[in-house]
Amino acid sequence: MAERETWTTRIGFILAAVGSAVGLGNIWRFPFSAAESGGGAFLIVYLIAILIVGIPALLAEFVIGRRANVDAIGAFRAIGKGNWRFIGAIGVLASFWTLSYYSVIGGWVFRYVIGSATGSALADPEAYFGAVSVGGSSVLTHVVFMMVTIGIVAFGIERGIELATKFMVPSIVVLLLGLAGYAFTLPDAAPGYDFLFDPDFAAITSNLAQIIPAATGQALFSLSVGFSVMITYASYLGKDDSLGADGLSIAVTNTFIGILAGMVVLPLLFAGGLSVGSGAAEGGGIGAVFVAIPIALGDFSSLIGHTLGIVFFFIVLIAALSSAISLLEAPVAYVVDEFDVPRMQATLGIGGAAFVLGVPSAWDTAWLGWFDGIGVALLLPTTVLFVVIFVGWIMGEDAIDEIKKGMANGSFGNIWLWSLRTFVLVAVVVVFLLNIHDLFFTLEEGTSILPPPFQQ
Repeated sequence: MAERETWTTRIGFILAAVGSAVGLGNIWRFPFSAAESGGGAFLIVYLIAILIVGIPALLAEFVIGRRANVDAIGAFRAIGKGNWRFIGAIGVLASFWTLSYYSVIGGWVFRYVIGSATGSALADPEAYFGAVSVGGSSVLTHVVFMMVTIGIVAFGIERGIELATKFMVPSIVVLLLGLAGYAFTLPDAAPGYDFLFDPDFAAITSNLAQIIPAATGQALFSLSVGFSVMITYASYLGKDDSLGADGLSIAVTNTFIGILAGMVVLPLLFAGGLSVGSGAAEGGGIGAVFVAIPIALGDFSSLIGHTLGIVFFFIVLIAALSSAISLLEAPVAYVVDEFDVPRMQATLGIGGAAFVLGVPSAWDTAWLGWFDGIGVALLLPTTVLFVVIFVGWIMGEDAIDEIKKGMANGSFGNIWLWSLRTFVLVAVVVVFLLNIHDLFFTLEEGTSILPPPFQQ
């Protein structure tokens, strides 16, 4: 068996983890999740969820990965708890499942970069989205995006993922800062900032059942927790790195980029004359960013609108790729570690299978909505729930021992472990039960457990 790769630098690991976390979760999902759930009210609950649920859960995955130094499924056997391998299996399934439709959306983004340059994406946004999001056109861009993802992962940790994310993440930040700076100068952009940063506390108290699971789910999704990605990435870490410091750096950077994306999207919508409600609704949820942003940009001059569209969708494309490579790496690491399959073959095989699974989502957005609902509402919280139980109550002192490595504060481990055992566990259980209720006891399109042909 070939020697297992490791990150060449600590910043390489942090940027790769941030790249996984940033992705579409922050630029595609976050602004419109905020728009649908009360703006500033959602932001407050989201920040609380990041602090008390997201970061402790992220560190739990780090502990498993570094302790075991193998893939996410084999990690539980390496730790000496082989009967818990099903946790890693669900997480790897979540990665594979999510990659299948994530690649479809990434393909759309690729088309939107081109469409922004030609102006076709801005001329009639609804018609353009309808043309690129379904049928053979969508399948073709799905192929292109998956091939690029496969190409990066096939080169391995050092020459593939680490090298790519060292370029991607700084590029995302710089370009978003530039767009946010420009958005700040636009007339009529102020209501966008008010909406995002001026919370309606009455909206929080009256819509807790909606906002809490939405914000917590967004916190977990945007940190890539629940996909076994962070277990896999941490397995390539050295033993002297501070998991606490790395986890905090990743969470802060990721949250900053999410808020920065909101400071771009929402002011653009308001400056473009779109109310948030109609802007979010125009694209039908999943398509919101692909319809609302071009509608808003269509009100600018041709040069400015085209330029902003190119830059914005290029940022989204880079972010999508940085997450997609992590979603592919989790199952690839499993096949490489457990079956000693060469990385190139494993990457081609798993990437090809994910492409096939994603064809229904590429052909019809109803399928994409269903895949997204199952992945985010069922697979992700299930994995997080069992990870929290495993690290908090099964690993126990071993988890504290692992997280103390590289840290000066000896009391942090105990505080973190008891947070996992108490309010983190409670929060995850509540979100899990609310999601189960939505999936099994409602027939709302896109979130029902029933596939689209059986939905009414």
